[in-house]
Amino acid sequence: MAGMGGQPIIIIDPDKSRTTGRDAQSMNITAAKAIADAVKTTLGPKGMDKMMVNAVGDVMITNDGAAILREMDVQHPAAMMMVQISKTQEQEAGDGTTSAVVLAGELLTQAQKLIELEVHPTLIVSGYKLAAKKAQEILESTSIQVTDDDNDILRKIALTALSGKGSEIALDDLADLCVEAIKAITDESQTDIRHNIQIIHQKGGSIKDTKLIKGMVIDKARAQKNMPKCIENAKIAVLDVGLEVQKTSTTSKIKISTVEQLDEAYHEEYQTVKEQVDSLVEAGVNVLVTEKGIDDISLHYLGKKKILAIRRVKEDDITRIVRATGAVLRSNTTDITPDDLGSAAIVEERGLGNYKMMYFEGCENPKAVTVMIHSGADYITEEVERALDDALNVVKVVLDEKNVMFGGGAPEVETAMQLRDYASSLQGREQLAISAFAEAMEGLPRALAQNGGLDPVDVLVEMRSEHKKGNKTVGLDVNTGKVMDMKDTSVVEPLKVKVQSIKSATDAASMILRVDDVFASKYTGLMDVKPEHRIDSYDGIQAPDIGDDY
Repeated sequence: MAGMGGQPIIIIDPDKSRTTGRDAQSMNITAAKAIADAVKTTLGPKGMDKMMVNAVGDVMITNDGAAILREMDVQHPAAMMMVQISKTQEQEAGDGTTSAVVLAGELLTQAQKLIELEVHPTLIVSGYKLAAKKAQEILESTSIQVTDDDNDILRKIALTALSGKGSEIALDDLADLCVEAIKAITDESQTDIRHNIQIIHQKGGSIKDTKLIKGMVIDKARAQKNMPKCIENAKIAVLDVGLEVQKTSTTSKIKISTVEQLDEAYHEEYQTVKEQVDSLVEAGVNVLVTEKGIDDISLHYLGKKKILAIRRVKEDDITRIVRATGAVLRSNTTDITPDDLGSAAIVEERGLGNYKMMYFEGCENPKAVTVMIHSGADYITEEVERALDDALNVVKVVLDEKNVMFGGGAPEVETAMQLRDYASSLQGREQLAISAFAEAMEGLPRALAQNGGLDPVDVLVEMRSEHKKGNKTVGLDVNTGKVMDMKDTSVVEPLKVKVQSIKSATDAASMILRVDDVFASKYTGLMDVKPEHRIDSYDGIQAPDIGDDY
C-alpha cells in the first residue's frame, strides 16, 4: 500500500500467508467439499464403511458420519466448520449427521457455480436463508403426526436408523429393543438416554444374542466370598455413606490401662456395627449397595445375616440402581424403612474367573435399563453400539416431537420441486440461489442411488415424475432398487432430523461463503503479554529477585 508520497506503507507482515477474494472462497469451498465427499459414500443402508486407524494402531470400522468426522485429523478451518455441524446435528437430533454434512457440501458446490457466474456471495447467502425457511415449511406440511402408542411407526424409525450399520442380521430384534428401552425410561421429566440406558459389551455369542435387561449390570462383585452369590426377591437398600465403625469428628485420645477396658472398647465398636446391621435386617434388607466402603467388622455381621453387600459403587451406577429398582437413597442405616427399599426379581453375581459383574434383573417398572451387546469382535460391538445410540435417540426424538416423514429421498425431492416453484415467484438474483438450494437438496437422493449401485439420473427423473403427479411420499427403496411409495416400506425418519440437517448445513455453507480473506493471525507466546499482566506485578507487589542460578 502506497502513502501520499509514493512511499509504501506495510500494514501486514508480507512474510505471513494470505489468500484473498475468489481464491480464498475457492480454497474454503474445496476444503469443505472434501469433508463432505469423504462421508458421502457412507450415506444410506448400502453405504460403505470407513476404516480409521489412530496413531497407536487402534482400528475403528464404521459408517457413522459423526464417528468418522470425530476421529479425522482435520486442520483446515473451513473443514473444521463441517466437523462442527456434525456435532451440532448429533446433539440436537441424535442422527442425520452424514445428511447434514453432505447437504452442506452440495450447497457449496452449487454456490461455487453461481460465484463463477458473478453472483455475489451475500446474495447467495440471502437466497439460501430464504430457501431454508421455505424448506422447513414444506417439510412440516408433508409430515405426519404419531402418538406414543404407535409402536409400528416407532419400530420403523428404529429400523431406519439401524440399517446399514453392521447390525443387519438382528435388525428386527434390535429395533424392538430400542423402542422397549426408550418407553421403559420415559417419564414426565425429560427422557435421559445417557444416564438411564447403559450399554455394555459381552464377548462371545453373536449380535442376535443382544438383549435388554430390565434392571442394571454393574462392574462389581460381592464384598465378601461368604456372602450369597444370588438373592431372589431382592429387597435393596442403597446408601451414600459407608458401613464402618464411626470415628470421632475431633482429634481425641482414649487411655486404656487394662485388658478389660480394651475388651469393652472393642465390644462397643462391635455393638454399634451390629445395631446398624440389625436395623437393616429389621427393614427386610437382603441386598446392600453403598457408594462408600464397608469395614471388616460390618462384613462379618452382614455375612452372618446372609445379606449380599456391594461396596464402592460409582456414583453414576448408584443413580441408575435407584432409578431401576425404585430404592430411596439414604445416608443413615437407622432411618431405612421397608418403603425405602428397591426391588428386583433377582440380584446375582456372574462371571468367569476373576472377572465378575453384578446383575439386577426383573425390576418392576424400571426407569433405568441395560443393553448387553454380544459379539465376537470389539470393532463389531462398537459399531453396533453406535447404531443403537442413533436408533435410541431418534425414537426419543419422535416421542418428544410427535412428527415423522417417509424417507428414501422423498422429502428432498418434494422440497426441491416446491422450492423451484417458489423461486420462479421471486425477482432478482436470489431466485438463482433458491434454485441452487433445490438442486442441492436432490444431492441426497442422488447419493443414495449411487451408493446403492443405481443410475442417479434415471432414479431422479422417475421420482420427479411421480412427485409432479402429487405422489409426495414416493422415494427410492435402496434395498430393492425401485422407486415406490415409502408408505409401503419401513423407511421412516423424524421430522426434527430433516429440519435440523437443513439448518446446520445452511448455517455452515453461509459462514464459509462469507469469507473472502484468509491470513495468518499473530502468534501470541506465553510471554507476549502486557507488562501490567505479568504475575510479578499483580496487586502492586513486586516479586523478589531470586537470581539467575535458582
